[in-house]
Amino acid sequence: MTVYIDPPAWPGHGRMWSHLISDVSYEELHAFAERLGVPRRAFERDHYDIPAQRYADAVRAGAVEVSSREVVRLLHAAGLRRPKGRTQPRGSRSS
Repeated sequence: MTVYIDPPAWPGHGRMWSHLISDVSYEELHAFAERLGVPRRAFERDHYDIPAQRYADAVRAGAVEVSSREVVRLLHAAGLRRPKGRTQPRGSRSS
């Protein structure tokens, strides 16, 4: 199981955020997030939004640090990318 996280570089709601993704399945991603104690409401289309203060927790739990560009590349390569406005990715592997 491999999940990935980009640096907390995305501003929102007075914080900086990271994106937590899987390149295998949403089930894998949801399971990892649950073990980390991340609420399901933090899931947005194809990733979890992780606040900067939880970044180190995610890495300690096994998330692999990658660039934001790599997050997008991995999602596309796995067929798991869900752009805004699309409810299911092409070749969906379930959500």
